[in-house]
Amino acid sequence: MNAAAGIPSLKPENLGDAAFRRDHGVRYAYVAGAMANGIASTRLVAEMARAGMLSFFGAAGLDLPRIEAAIDELAGTVAGAAYGFNLIHSPNEPELEAQVVDLYLRRGIRLVEASAYLRLTLPVVRYRVSGIKRDAEGRVVAPNRIVAKVSRVEVATQFFSPPPREFLDELVGAKEITSEQAALAATIPMAQDVTAEADSGGHTDNRPLVTLLPTLLALRDRMQAQNGYDQPLRVGAAGGLATPAGLAAAFAMGAAYVLTGTVNQACVESGSSDLVRQMLAQAEQADVAMAPAADMFEMGVRVQVLKRGTMFPMRAAKLYDLYRVNAGLETLPEADKAFIEKQLLRATVDEAWRDTRRFFLERDAAQVERAERDPKHRMALVFRSYLGLSSRWANAGESSRQMDYQVWCGPAMGAFNEWARGSFLEKPENRRVVVVAENLMQGAATQLRQFLTA
Repeated sequence: MNAAAGIPSLKPENLGDAAFRRDHGVRYAYVAGAMANGIASTRLVAEMARAGMLSFFGAAGLDLPRIEAAIDELAGTVAGAAYGFNLIHSPNEPELEAQVVDLYLRRGIRLVEASAYLRLTLPVVRYRVSGIKRDAEGRVVAPNRIVAKVSRVEVATQFFSPPPREFLDELVGAKEITSEQAALAATIPMAQDVTAEADSGGHTDNRPLVTLLPTLLALRDRMQAQNGYDQPLRVGAAGGLATPAGLAAAFAMGAAYVLTGTVNQACVESGSSDLVRQMLAQAEQADVAMAPAADMFEMGVRVQVLKRGTMFPMRAAKLYDLYRVNAGLETLPEADKAFIEKQLLRATVDEAWRDTRRFFLERDAAQVERAERDPKHRMALVFRSYLGLSSRWANAGESSRQMDYQVWCGPAMGAFNEWARGSFLEKPENRRVVVVAENLMQGAATQLRQFLTA
């Protein structure tokens, strides 16, 4: 008898956690993550929503008018479909994080992907508990949901726990919620869905998925038993997922859903440029490096980026080394100052500070006040301006700045390119986000069935 005869067909719609698909109203347990600066664009989000898959708009790094414009656009094109927006931890700009939450609450954004959090903040707690109530059957209903992306057990523990008491008390004191709502909030997790973010593009701790995912699955079970939540906690997988075999392995290990990032940037709907898509299509797994992060520069946090075809990783590392050992722009060695002005800023440091000052006066005036008192902070803001512009040059396809492109990329891109070699997906112009997703999911289902029949 054929060994496969007794095994039912495995459809991609059946992979992952059925409750995840039902709760989010999607066909597949497949998520396109929120790549910052609008790389996860409104076009990408809309295409995914129409295909019955979840995705998040890449709001990180964008100003409030641009985020609100994206809210308006998606409300007009895919109203009622499943999608969400990113909420990124902003330790250097806490007021911006609070303003983004204000916007989401005001505009009725009910689902966010929380990313890059080192610890919970008042704004993310406020988002989660706002509007919490009991329904007609007495069940606790929290209208705002969070999918948290983490790479550390201590951060996952915070999201799997109820909101911290001190934040709830602060919200009650500010009359943001009532005492009754605070009591209800103590019965729910900050996030029912937590994504184990392994070796990914952008913010990452370079964790191997085969160790991180089982660890968070065990944590999920402990936290569920400890808190007795009405709705079971779930863990998804991200980082390094760009082939059917990779997705199949994640589902086999127990992932409730899979989340992709770098591979979506290579698709035609992303907010990146054609030049970047061509660079990504040539990438191999070793063509990535770690570089200082613009949003957490002073803290020494790093992001994973493409190194093939760009000098950005080395140039950004040079800036961080200079920041560590110098007191300010005025004390930079002349040779280093000349390199920065000629090669990176293409302006004098004084001109660069004037532009940076103008930017932060509109975005966060407190940063300017601090910089005018502290030369080292002024240097950090100027260096951060280069790091921030480098990703915008890449998204815009500014050809004269290709050597300075910051392209968030993990080794998954090289794995995808190897898998796609010789197929129609080898060409960048054929890479469409829904087509890629469906091929990965269909391939994962086929591989899992083959494993079961082996």
